[in-house]
Amino acid sequence: MGSVLSGKNIREMILRGKLVREYIDLDKQLTPNGFDLSLREVHTFKEQGYVDFSNKNRRVSETGPLDFNHKLHLEPGAYKIIYNEVVDLPNNILAIGRTRSTLLRCGVSVVSAVFDAGYVGRCESLLVVSNPHGFVMEKNARVLQLIFLKLSAISEGYTGVYKGENI
Repeated sequence: MGSVLSGKNIREMILRGKLVREYIDLDKQLTPNGFDLSLREVHTFKEQGYVDFSNKNRRVSETGPLDFNHKLHLEPGAYKIIYNEVVDLPNNILAIGRTRSTLLRCGVSVVSAVFDAGYVGRCESLLVVSNPHGFVMEKNARVLQLIFLKLSAISEGYTGVYKGENI
């Protein structure tokens, strides 16, 4: 049976070069039950995307970065965000990302896919500002908590097209 990694287990693995690299401050980003990813870039969507069953016609929406040095006011809407950290999962651990509670209390959510066992890369998520007054974010803000799950058996690992992207 699988299990959730504790903060102590996460720290040990990170110090051995696994789970997360290129973090800003391990002590601030490590939580009792996970690890907080921090904001590197915010992008706006420039076009529609396309998805089908076989991925033959898949097209990821083009985005463009918003320019900000320290902080950025975001109007209500959807944005793509890119994290500072590189996720580096062994083939026996997957991660699930959850919005940090402060963002939720402000009417903002971060939507992420499952971080499959064996995935390595700088990840992206969807940031949704639902607050009608908007939201202000600072560069490097902690926005998503990763929870790491140890699998009951070793997986063949992620082999998709996004492996190693944006490193």
